[in-house]
Amino acid sequence: MSVKHFIQITKPGIIFGNVLSVAGGFFLAAQGHIDFGLFLATVVGTSLVVASGCVFNNCIDRDIDVKMERTRNRAIVQGLISIKLALAYATVLGLLGFGLLYTVANPLAAFCGLIGFAIYVGLYSLYLKRKSVHGTLVGSLSGAMPPVIGYVAVTGRFDIAALTLLVMFSLWQMPHSYAIAIFRFNDYKAASIPVLPVERGIPVAKRHILYYILAFVLATLMLTLCGYAGLSYMAVAAAMGMYWLYMAWTGYKAADDRVWARKLFVFSIFTITALSVMMSVDFKASAGFLLTSTLP
Repeated sequence: MSVKHFIQITKPGIIFGNVLSVAGGFFLAAQGHIDFGLFLATVVGTSLVVASGCVFNNCIDRDIDVKMERTRNRAIVQGLISIKLALAYATVLGLLGFGLLYTVANPLAAFCGLIGFAIYVGLYSLYLKRKSVHGTLVGSLSGAMPPVIGYVAVTGRFDIAALTLLVMFSLWQMPHSYAIAIFRFNDYKAASIPVLPVERGIPVAKRHILYYILAFVLATLMLTLCGYAGLSYMAVAAAMGMYWLYMAWTGYKAADDRVWARKLFVFSIFTITALSVMMSVDFKASAGFLLTSTLP
């Protein structure tokens, strides 16, 4: 047991991806007026909550991780970290993260974090991942919470922009996750995880990927159409989204589905990174001048 093992079970790659999306939501809302103390607290707090959820997920999934090639060497599966210690570690991380969001950001940011955490650990990891083909869709809501946390940490309200971020990041998760399930098809099948490509076939998954990317492209444009982001953001969103859609379309003629799916997966990361960066730098100073109503 080493520090490296404790870091690994928090899934650093997932944390880093979420940091980018938190920053995107935060800077979109800040409109150039950056409170760096608030930003640091929001990023660290969200990262701790995500890390906590990932450690809990490692504990819950240990029986299926041992059946999958890419996860069978995880520290908890190998017995390098005990379940009791891992659960205590996850609890401490979560308490620190929620406490930071609640005290330094605002209660709404902490509440959004709690919703994402409950969906990921409770609904997804404990039940739907193992029981339903719709687990990916429900789980996507938790993955979409970080940019919303970043946004509401600044504004203190859940408005049209926050809703748009939630929708677009949820839609992005679907083709991203289905692509993983295709090029890791054998792993998911071995672990009896009912993801769409395994349950209903890769051709059905390809069709769903196409539909979700199309919906994602339309959702990304709403940030500009509703007055929250600028035309440069819109141009990048449209270009990246349309090329991602084209890549999905080529899947119908792919000679090797796994190679195609891996390329689609990699480009999905480029796409969401580009959008997170662009919404950070190409915000509208009069954000929300078209739609200023807030949700209760």
